[in-house]
Amino acid sequence: MAAVSCLSPMAGGSGTPIAAPATLAPVAGATTPAASSGGWYSLYFATPAQDEHLANPTGGIPAQIAASFDAAQKTIDLAIYEFDLLPIAEALINAQKRGVQVRVVTDSDSLDEAGNQAIAAAGIPLIPDKRSAIMHDKFAVVDGAIVWTGSMNFTLSDAYQNDNNFIEIHSADLAQNYTHEFDKMFVDKRFGPHSKTDATPKPVVSIEGAEVENYFAPKGNVAEHINDALASARKSIYFLAFSFTRKDFGQTLLNQGAAGLDVRGVFESEQLAAGGSEVWDMLSQGGMGADIRQDGNSKNMHDKVFIVDQAVVVTGSYNFSASAEDDNDENVLIIHDPAVAAAYYAQFERLWAEGKE
Repeated sequence: MAAVSCLSPMAGGSGTPIAAPATLAPVAGATTPAASSGGWYSLYFATPAQDEHLANPTGGIPAQIAASFDAAQKTIDLAIYEFDLLPIAEALINAQKRGVQVRVVTDSDSLDEAGNQAIAAAGIPLIPDKRSAIMHDKFAVVDGAIVWTGSMNFTLSDAYQNDNNFIEIHSADLAQNYTHEFDKMFVDKRFGPHSKTDATPKPVVSIEGAEVENYFAPKGNVAEHINDALASARKSIYFLAFSFTRKDFGQTLLNQGAAGLDVRGVFESEQLAAGGSEVWDMLSQGGMGADIRQDGNSKNMHDKVFIVDQAVVVTGSYNFSASAEDDNDENVLIIHDPAVAAAYYAQFERLWAEGKE
């Protein structure tokens, strides 16, 4: 059975899983082929702590990732934009000590962060991108069979203060795609546009009956694939957007709203205040009747998610911006599965309810 957990730091700074809300019953009850016995994914949402002065929290999503790394038998490949969580660094160091091959790629600007410093000191090979655009991926591949990815950097703020999502998927085919991408960066030292000159092995994979599209930016036509998903909607589009400046996506939302679809979204308020309000302005002034809100998190709403017809989910590291499409190293999943969509929709409704009109 697929595991869907909402993980929240508890009082005193420790994090433990709490029961999934009733809206996630279709997933927990294994009512779709994708949630068959044994399961193919575990989906987690970071629920920010209310204490802004929370010190040294534990548990939550980082504990799940560390446990996965603790169980690794042969290999761990990690591509991570920011990394200051020492429990995950410790899990990587311990894995290497017991003979697991551990390889890490990061952004050059993050080399001095505590997690990167710890693994480098332990002799784990660490490759920076050495360029001005960013290596913005957040993914890990374990034993060539498990993929972790989503919006969460391996940082205290992203794990315990910001809204984020992270998913663990069991699929050798999907892992092959991510390993292929990782090797371009780690082995060939090709980042950005130079790393995307050869095709992803299996851009569409089937996992226990669920279709999962997998794309990498730049040079992966990610914007086209996302826009196609938005244009395919027949009933509704909901979104959570840390940075949303792509006017082509905005126009598609305007068109779908004008066609009578339910279009609602939550924007990160700090990004709007910093000048990234192009699509906010389009939607608020477009006369489409869409409901849009700014997030209610005093820190950041860091998700990058579309939910189409409550059946398809777009998620990953990819902000809805030109730099994500043209310059940064990014990864995206488009998951066709109503149970997965139900879980993301429940998260959307939570953030919608907390949002500010």
